[in-house]
Amino acid sequence: MKNQAKKLTPEMIEKFDQDFLKDKSALLAGRSIAKSGFLASSEDPSASSRNNMTFSIEVPTGKVTNQRHSGRCWLFAMLNTLRQEFSKEHHVKNFEFSQNYSFFWDRLGRANLFLQRAIESADKEIDDRYVMSYLNYTMDDGGEWDNAAALVEAYGVVPSYVMPDTHNTMNTHEFDQINASLQRKDALELRKMVRTGQAEEEIEKRRQEMLSEIYRLCVLAFGQPPKTFDLEFKDDNGNFHQDLDITPQDFFKNYVNVNLDDYVELVDYPDHEYNHIYWNEMQDNVAGSFQTEYVNVDFKYLEQAAIDQLKDGHIVWFGCDVDIDSDARKRGWLDDKLYQPDQLIGIDYKMNKKERLQTRQGSASHCMAITGVNLVNGKPTRWKVENSWGPEIGTDGYLSMTESWFKKYCFQVVANKKYLPKEVQEVLKTKPIKVEPWDTLY
Repeated sequence: MKNQAKKLTPEMIEKFDQDFLKDKSALLAGRSIAKSGFLASSEDPSASSRNNMTFSIEVPTGKVTNQRHSGRCWLFAMLNTLRQEFSKEHHVKNFEFSQNYSFFWDRLGRANLFLQRAIESADKEIDDRYVMSYLNYTMDDGGEWDNAAALVEAYGVVPSYVMPDTHNTMNTHEFDQINASLQRKDALELRKMVRTGQAEEEIEKRRQEMLSEIYRLCVLAFGQPPKTFDLEFKDDNGNFHQDLDITPQDFFKNYVNVNLDDYVELVDYPDHEYNHIYWNEMQDNVAGSFQTEYVNVDFKYLEQAAIDQLKDGHIVWFGCDVDIDSDARKRGWLDDKLYQPDQLIGIDYKMNKKERLQTRQGSASHCMAITGVNLVNGKPTRWKVENSWGPEIGTDGYLSMTESWFKKYCFQVVANKKYLPKEVQEVLKTKPIKVEPWDTLY
């Protein structure tokens, strides 16, 4: 049987040809596009002046980190904000926390919640949208500020020398495939146990056996997380510091001057109603710790909180759509006027932030830290961004972000509550609204 969709007729094709030939510049543009591509053919040669790496307000930071071939940007960005606080208080410029240690507990924590969901939703059919959502998410390395905060609250932090990255944290694809297959197989077994009426005690016993296997997988891939370690470092003045047999929790409590309860994730999602808190349970990763909550407010609040926090000497975690309208991966320019292919091709294809979210064209695809801003007459013109792609990208790993790009493609900013005005403080008192797992707030 043939489908009944409308055909492309010869008459239609002829009309398309005539429409194209009416534009005398189209053939010339086509030659450039065919040889160099859409972006290079439409690049603005004055972009370098907008991306000058000089800023009126700049928080001192050290060498950039490198997440390699993994989706751990959210974790790197958060730990980078913590290490900046540690470095400032203890006068250590390039101290680094172990991303591997936190990632280990993230993988185990998510598995714990995943297997609980498999049991709780066993009455739903396997092709139910909720069931398919959590089954699909097992391959995802992504996360949010609240995920990283939950890990630090529950398990503390350790220096990178205590639990350095392994091949599997720097290249997570192999682990992700094995881990996803194991958890999905376990989910099928748990669903069967529930649907055949087995006792809750037996189901929970089997779930814990499954978690033990996942723990084994994590240890094999990432190493065994330490219960205690010896803290040893020299500060920038050459003074030696030592604290023996310290726990990761005590290290965070005693050495990192950050109260995680003081921070909230402000978001600008215009496809949702403003002045509400939203929660997506599918993003949660540590049972009994922070929920993944988004305080949805007008973008002006995100921007002002970021400026105020930088003025006080604290860098800012944020999430954005990094590869859109940018040369983030070479020159390190986040500049929405860098390329203008719409003008070159004569077709208006661009959408606003709300439309990009509604159609899934846009998303918060990457997390980094803002470390500086350039103000002209009190207004921001560009921002300095600490990335986690190593020093070869941009300027020693740092990026320049224009103000107009920031407004268009930034979705999330984490701010201390003290920088929020009264009207946003009032929003924080409201009860979170739970969204579906497939929501754009994901």
